[in-house]
Amino acid sequence: MKTNKRLILLILGLLSAVGPFSIDMYLPAFDTIAKGFGTDIEKVQLSLTSFFIGIAVGQMIYGPLLDKYGRKKPLLVGLTIYAAASLLCVMTRNVESLILIRFIQALGSCAGMVASRAMVQDYYAGKEAARVFSLLMLIIAISPILAPSVGAFLLEQFDWHYIFIVLFIIGLIILLSSIFFLPESFQGNRTLSLAPRSIISKYFEVFTNSTFLLYCLIASFASSGLYAYLAGSSYVLQEICGLTQKEYGLAFAFVASALSYPHSLTDWYLKDGLCKAFV
Repeated sequence: MKTNKRLILLILGLLSAVGPFSIDMYLPAFDTIAKGFGTDIEKVQLSLTSFFIGIAVGQMIYGPLLDKYGRKKPLLVGLTIYAAASLLCVMTRNVESLILIRFIQALGSCAGMVASRAMVQDYYAGKEAARVFSLLMLIIAISPILAPSVGAFLLEQFDWHYIFIVLFIIGLIILLSSIFFLPESFQGNRTLSLAPRSIISKYFEVFTNSTFLLYCLIASFASSGLYAYLAGSSYVLQEICGLTQKEYGLAFAFVASALSYPHSLTDWYLKDGLCKAFV
């Protein structure tokens, strides 16, 4: 592998972080966006809901594509969609357009989230793969701490459009880095069928697996409170509690850091404890 392993790891980290950054960076701007569009904050929150739907749908789309065409081609297409959608968010003139474009943006960002995990399994094996996964999870945990604070800083200096300009620049940087510095890790299996019937049958096998359903439900219930907080925190803390955009960013970072600290301890334990025992 000619490309530096640290550079590959950095790109994989950026691919993993693009989703959380896209979710959290614009949270302090909900009130400002609502006033700019002449609507209420509840409608702006739907742009977050549409993003979550896009992530859920996108994972089911990119899985088969990454297996058939390799990792890089679907990844580059997804990052291109993400960058274009981020730029379109800057140009929106009503909340309905923002809701739709955020869905498209999520479909693009999902490519990085799915491909990065698949590439870890391609690039690394055994204990090294477990350590890289642990590091990526730590990056995902830290991203919500940084993103709202960055968004609040941008709002202090500029208007909310610059948040999506920054997301566009981030997407463009990741896209170019992936093109020039991320080697293909899997050439794909062209014999795989992308016929809807074939794909649905395979997903049916997964969704009828009792072990998968059990872990899926546990993870869903565990995450539901977090996502409810993401959707409602801007309104509660800014509208009801009266926090400024900067104060909201700091409050969000404080809560996120409290969530991330035990998460990082768990990652450390898995990396240095369980991995030594089982890998």
